[in-house]
Formats: sequence, C-alpha cells, structure tokens
Amino acid sequence: MTAEAIEASPRQGVTAAGDRPLRIALLTYKGNPFCGGQGVYVRHLSRELARLGHSVEVIGSQPYPVLDEGEDLAGLTLTELASLDLYRSPDPFRTPKRDEYRDWIDALEVATMWTGGFPEPLTFSLRARRTLAARRGDFDVVHDNQTLGYGLLGGPRAIGAPLVTTIHHPITVDRQLELDAAADWKRRASVRRWYAFTRMQKRVARRLPSVLTVSGTSRREIVDHLGVRDDRIRVVHIGADTALWSPDPSVAEVPGRIVTTSSADVPLKGLIHLIEALAKLRTENPDAHLVVVGKRAEDGPVAAAIERYGLDGAVEFVKGISDAELVDLVRSAQVSCVPSLYEGFSLPAAEAMATGTALVATTGGAIPEVAGADGETCLAVPPGDAGALAAALGRVLADAELRGRLGAAGRARVLERFTWARAAQGTAELYREAVARQGAGARR
Repeated sequence: MTAEAIEASPRQGVTAAGDRPLRIALLTYKGNPFCGGQGVYVRHLSRELARLGHSVEVIGSQPYPVLDEGEDLAGLTLTELASLDLYRSPDPFRTPKRDEYRDWIDALEVATMWTGGFPEPLTFSLRARRTLAARRGDFDVVHDNQTLGYGLLGGPRAIGAPLVTTIHHPITVDRQLELDAAADWKRRASVRRWYAFTRMQKRVARRLPSVLTVSGTSRREIVDHLGVRDDRIRVVHIGADTALWSPDPSVAEVPGRIVTTSSADVPLKGLIHLIEALAKLRTENPDAHLVVVGKRAEDGPVAAAIERYGLDGAVEFVKGISDAELVDLVRSAQVSCVPSLYEGFSLPAAEAMATGTALVATTGGAIPEVAGADGETCLAVPPGDAGALAAALGRVLADAELRGRLGAAGRARVLERFTWARAAQGTAELYREAVARQGAGARR
C-alpha cells in the first residue's frame, strides 16, 4: 500500500480487519514535548496507537516523555531509561559525581560531552539495546524515534523484534545551516564536533529495513543526505490534535498580535528574520508585537537584533505554559507565523491552522506541504526574506476578511489531511508490514 493510499483510506481500528493488537516499544532519547517536535510526536502518536487497541510502551530518557492518561489509554505505559542527564537545567554540561557512574556507557557519555560532542543518540541506543535484549519476546515491533544509534543495529536477533525507524528530517540539514551561520572558524569547529553523531546516523540509516518519515520533502532529503534507498522509505503525515487545537470565538483577538514557536538560538528556525520583519512592520503598524513560544536567549543574534531595533517592549517570550494556555495564546493572535529556513514537517503550522488562526509561513522545506497554497490557506514567503515576511504580516493584520478566509481554509485543510488518528493508522500499517516481513524471513 502506498503512503497516499494510507492517507486516503485510514483504518477504522485494529479489530476491523481481524488483526490482533500489537505490542509496541516506542523509543525516544529526548521525549519531553516541551523540548521539541520529537516529544510532541511521541506523546500524540502513542496516545492514538493505544486508542486503536495496541499496547504501547514508551521507553525514553531525560527529559522524560509526557504521556496522556485516560480510561481508553490503559495500554499506554512509560519506562524511564535514565541517562546522566548532562544537559539538564539549571546546570547543563555538568560533570557528574563519582557515585553517579553506573557502567561504561555512562563513562562514554561524559567523555563525549567533555570533548564537545553530543552523546545521547549513541548512548541511548546502547542502553535501549541492553533493555530490549533482556526483554526478548515482550514486543512485536520496536519503533525508534530518530535515535539512529549503533545500538539498534543487528535486527531482531539483537533487539528482539523488527525495527521501524522515524526520521523526521536529516540532522545534517541543521548542521549545514549552523555552519553557514557560524561567525568564525572556532564556531565552525565547535559545530562540526557537536554534530559528529550525524556520521553515525548516516551509517545506521543506510542499514535500516524500514524508514518512516513525515513529508515528501523529508523523504527526498533522507535519500540525498543519508543515502537511504527510496524504496525503504514511507511517508505518513503527522498532524494536530484537532480537539485541543480548535477555534473558540470567546477568545478575543489582540490587535497586532503575532505568535510564533521558535528557539532563539537556532538559525534553522529563522527567528532573526521575523525580528527584522517586525521592526519594518512597526514603522507602519505600531500595534504590531510578537509573542514567541520558546526560551529567550540572553545573548546571540536574536537578542542583539531586539536591542538594535528597540523592540524590547514589542517581543515577549513565554515558556512552560499549559496546553490550554498555549492554544488560547494562538487563538488570541491575529496571525501565526512560521519563519523557519527549513522544516521537516512543521507542527506549529498545522496546530495554528487547526485553531482557525491565519498563517504566514515560509516555503522552507516541507512547510508548503502542510500550509498549502499561497493565498488559499496561508500567505507564503521565501525563507530568509524579512521584507517579504513584513509585507505578508502587514497584509494579514490589516485585513479582517483575509484573516477569516485563511483561518477557515486552514482549519479545513488540517481536518482533511493532518490528524494524529490518521498518523497512527498509517504507522500501524507499517508495523504490520515489518512484522510480516520478519515472519516471512524466518520461514525461509
């Protein structure tokens, strides 16, 4: 079945076709949904797989995944697979005390951090391999969420079940964008060392039997950057929790409010260009202001731009708010913006559209697959073009009819194409193919 067929004819439940529920191990080395898209993916996919009747055990490291609860989610559990949590707040890049070390994997984790590398994909994969090997027979399928570590190689003999791997997008894209933004050779050397784990991920990806990704753009990038064979990759779109992310006319629009989700210190997210656009926009619309869902960096290009343009009172950063507060924040905006230079999918775009909030987005990466056509479901601009971004934002802020039309069309697009229920149904189909392929191989 093609990815298009999966999306066009979602299954109505695992019992409809007489298939028994699956026992799924869902791995994530960084699973908290407040840390990024991987955590959001695990939270919502695990919930919808459990609602289909499957047994889902999420195995994750710090910051630990946050899972939903409910009477219909009895089959969803969390197993904490502890790392040394070297990047925790408020003491990131810490040196552990002697009694914290448990084995050679812990020593490897610290040594890699001390030498400027990022150890978590490798060390989590080694701990996961040990855990899965000790529990051989407990799972029908193992689903890796972009760890791509050496520990997950070796097939069912090593980890006890067939492996399906999600690659949201190749991290080599992030690496190149950070190298392009580096100010000097020292920074470039630091970026290369930090992203040294991408060499491992490339080697592992080429040996994977079943790769799942979230967009056609990511599929092409995985082929081009990682060298994975195209016939091993399947696209299953993810989406929004449309019950939570929904319109609510009782939430008043705040004049001039623009909302975005971004990390201030990550060039990939394009926040610096949105700050520049806001400065241009406020010369004609003094009410225009920006609320950024994310942590404010105290220094760096974004902080410098805010100070340079005198935008201290016009840019607010919020972090750690509840789901309900976040949804109401997006509902209160007159326009939501995705200024990213590249996205493998763009959950913030889908979620904003689901609330009926008008969207301005770049055409970076897979964003057009989510946001749709310029002028129909969003206003689209080239990535990195602050002038075009300012013009599009100004159009939406000035035109209530345009805001209403884009918002309604965006909501309809998400309901039709991008929901977590559909993602879970398509993902379960891939699990069954992996299980059947393993069974056929065992019989030969």
